[in-house]
Amino acid sequence: MIDALTDAPRKGRGAVGNPAGRFELEDRVAADDGWWRDPDVRRLETVLTRDSTRTIIARNDSPDIPFDRSVNPYRGCEHGCVYCFARPTHSYLGLSPGLDFESRIFFKPDAAGLLETELRKPNYQCKPIALGVNTDAYQPAERELGITRAVLEVLSRYDHPVSFITKSAGILRDLDILSSMAERNLVHAFLSVTTLDPKLARTMEPRAARPDKRLEAIRQLSAAGIPTGVMAAPMIPAINDQELENILEAAAGAGATRAGYILLRLPWELKEVFSEWLCAHFPDRAQKAETLIRSCRQGKLNQAGFGRRMRGDGPYAALLNDRFKIAERRLGLDRTWHELDSSRFAPPPAPGDQLTLI
Repeated sequence: MIDALTDAPRKGRGAVGNPAGRFELEDRVAADDGWWRDPDVRRLETVLTRDSTRTIIARNDSPDIPFDRSVNPYRGCEHGCVYCFARPTHSYLGLSPGLDFESRIFFKPDAAGLLETELRKPNYQCKPIALGVNTDAYQPAERELGITRAVLEVLSRYDHPVSFITKSAGILRDLDILSSMAERNLVHAFLSVTTLDPKLARTMEPRAARPDKRLEAIRQLSAAGIPTGVMAAPMIPAINDQELENILEAAAGAGATRAGYILLRLPWELKEVFSEWLCAHFPDRAQKAETLIRSCRQGKLNQAGFGRRMRGDGPYAALLNDRFKIAERRLGLDRTWHELDSSRFAPPPAPGDQLTLI
């Protein structure tokens, strides 16, 4: 008898399977026929690979995203969030958006140097950089590699504004740099809190920080004078949507002063990855959840249009938005932040530069 090895969840991993990327011509399914059985056959180690990219600033002109440039020190993310909209980007590497995305991580050791090169270009125009928006800048590999900290050190030296969104308490490691930048109005931070239930969090995002750790990060960042908000994202119908108000209330109590939310997005292969996870973990609610998702996406599982992809359409989406707005006002999470200061930006003298005359 041959057993498929991807038909059940793996401990410490988010995705259930490892479907081929959309550019592949074939799909493969791992199987075990019982011969020479390995007791750890289902164990999946994380593999780190050097990414030799030559540029580091990614740019976009999307009208529903509040930044036009970002830096991502990593490709792939070990947090394993099953709902991550970035999973399909692993297809560009010939890898799966499933288990490959969270176990085959590409790191950019030259990120800080590449960033300095780009910031020193004569035609560079300073605007806030979003750090780690595609994959988390504070995922587990960062503890040893320190790439994000090196990037932050460059931004601080250049007086360059930066914004964060992370679901890791690891951001507190860099509190010294962030608090210094906050004094110069150079940083905003958002913590993503998807649920307050630690058991559900382990199922949805198995290697991310526990919910209480993220709330503590909000508390410490806020206490250090860093403008800090919460992202209740994504809201997944019939899974965590009932927690919206509780998440916002807990974050406000920890010191958050801004909030946002995003309705679940399922671009490209993520539809398959998420549906497989949903059936494996919530067979009693899978059909209901999918029905509600389709009700927000004009009968489909995804809606890619600008403006609608983050919020959706229909009665359920409208109700979710109303709930958010009411809670946001009630909890004071709609405060205005000062716009990050781009006027301070100035590349420091490089070795061999002439001193400027005063």
